Amino acid sequence: MKASITKTSFKKIFILLFWLVIWEIFALIVNKEIYLPSPISTFKTLILLLIDKSTYIIILLSTYRTILGLLLSCILGIILGFACGLNEFLYDLVNPIVIVIRSTPIISIIILAIIWLKSSNVPVFATFLMCFPVIFTNVSTGIKNTDKKILEMCKIYNISKLNIIKSVYFHSVLPYIYSAIISSIGIAWKASSAAEVLSVPKYSIGKYLFYAKTSLEPTSLFSWTIIIVTLSYIFEIIFKRVFKGERKGSCNRRNGHNYDKAK
Repeated sequence: MKASITKTSFKKIFILLFWLVIWEIFALIVNKEIYLPSPISTFKTLILLLIDKSTYIIILLSTYRTILGLLLSCILGIILGFACGLNEFLYDLVNPIVIVIRSTPIISIIILAIIWLKSSNVPVFATFLMCFPVIFTNVSTGIKNTDKKILEMCKIYNISKLNIIKSVYFHSVLPYIYSAIISSIGIAWKASSAAEVLSVPKYSIGKYLFYAKTSLEPTSLFSWTIIIVTLSYIFEIIFKRVFKGERKGSCNRRNGHNYDKAK
């Protein structure tokens, strides 16, 4: 087991070093920091950012906006996705709006949000609208793809609608919710950062991306981008571990319940 973990770690380190070397080669070919800074100069700027206390306030507030937008999209997307998956008419009623939201360019959403809302709320709104269609579509699809044979058996044994939703539909849709949230985490950070660049709220990563662009500081631009990518990756790993733990706990509870019934 330890050998397997060590092998995986070495593999990840090798991949990281490989791409850093590729980056360095391209930086040497371009030979202009303003177009493509080297990894060394970028990481020097990144270290300077990380030793500055205000950086963590910026990260905290940007994370709050991103997670809030994602959380709102998950709540509404799961509830509405469930309802629309169970009711065909409701799905036909809501789906055109979802298609419009999904097809609307992010820049249009952000500009409208800037007109309507305070600058600090723009990233939340943009994140919500970008992630909601992904959650809604996955959940409604998961409900529709529930095994029909199991549903027929539930009807034969007169199982209540509430128990069918809890025991059949919920477990059927769980993998769809998982994949939707995993996809939405990356989308959320992209949407939130883009919204912050345009709305420039106080203490936001997007504000400093904007400043890096206007002051022609590519090392700062790359450093803040690395921070965004790292945050997205961290939250993805956290969610995967929480979901994995929850699924294990759910299986254990279910097995224990079945064992008690058998006794």
